[in-house]
Amino acid sequence: MRTANLSETGGPASDPKGSIQEKTMPFQTLIVEDSADYRHLLHEELSACFPAMDIQEAEDGAAAAALIRKHAPDLIFMDIGLPGENGLELTKKIKARHPRVIVIVLTNYDLPEYREMALRCRADYFLSKSGTTRDSILALVATLVPALGLLEEKGVRTS
Repeated sequence: MRTANLSETGGPASDPKGSIQEKTMPFQTLIVEDSADYRHLLHEELSACFPAMDIQEAEDGAAAAALIRKHAPDLIFMDIGLPGENGLELTKKIKARHPRVIVIVLTNYDLPEYREMALRCRADYFLSKSGTTRDSILALVATLVPALGLLEEKGVRTS
């Protein structure tokens, strides 16, 4: 689990003795996808395999921005074809403000120009919905879990 100094989150930075307090934060995942069926299916699969994840869903860029401000995700699944602002532009803005957030672009647009643009927008991974299986998505997340500080004893199965 990641921890944050409360002074970074707007809370008190020290106790009466002057020592730094830390707040344990749950592992946050955000799914930004306009297809409700796909979004819910991915949410269910992630919840079943990684019960320590706090998973939020957004159907467009505006909803995603509000959830990012509120929940500070560690991992974001990002569709490209969103209503309003597209997922690549949203990824670029997110990575500019939150460079440590891992962004996985998960899209039907599996074309070289989209892969190149995702790279320029600093997405960490690019996956094709049609060419990626449930197991490969879960395996990728399992490889990311240790790097993000989630521990197996906190309810995450990594094998």
